[in-house]
Amino acid sequence: MISSFLVSRGRQCAVGLLLACVGGCSALRSTGTPPPAFYALERVRIETAAARPAPVAPANGAPALVVNPPRAAAGFDSQRILYVREPYQLEYFAHSEWVDPPARMLAPLIVAAAENSGTFRSVILAPTAAAGDLRLDTEIVRLQQDFATQPSRVHFTLRAHLVDNATRRVLAWRLFDASVAAATDDPYGGVVAANRAVQTVLEQLAGFCATAAAQWQPATPVLP
Repeated sequence: MISSFLVSRGRQCAVGLLLACVGGCSALRSTGTPPPAFYALERVRIETAAARPAPVAPANGAPALVVNPPRAAAGFDSQRILYVREPYQLEYFAHSEWVDPPARMLAPLIVAAAENSGTFRSVILAPTAAAGDLRLDTEIVRLQQDFATQPSRVHFTLRAHLVDNATRRVLAWRLFDASVAAATDDPYGGVVAANRAVQTVLEQLAGFCATAAAQWQPATPVLP
């Protein structure tokens, strides 16, 4: 009798322990850290054909442009989505990230903006074996959501230099800055505002390149 009782109690304890483990695992899964949400910088799409600008053909003798991969200032060279609440203090969202560092996502957007300007014979992203007449160097100075104001605002600042490849002379440089209010004070609202700010800067950058390229003259070859 005692032996049967002990065996029965042992089985009850084992079942109870198993149920406790299963319940504990379920609780851990339900309260664990959520996976991060990933966001992208993309070219703003023009929905209607009437609003879509017609392609512009480059003029005869138009220069070829090589776009160097954009660089980023310290703190803005990772996938972290940054925000500020106090001056000089950068923070980042715990569960929201860029799908790639912003500088990498910006490169093809710059190429597309330069191509659409109709200023250049060709626009090529470096590294490339192709020779270009002009080179565009850019650097992200800041890309952050500012919660010091209501509503919060996203600030995007980009520095650009247009260089003559033959002479290594800087033809023009400019610091672009755009500030866009976020529709919602959360990471998604900031991402939407960031895309609009980037689009604004890209349009200004294309105009800047077109103006500087119009004043460019190819170097005169030196006769032997």
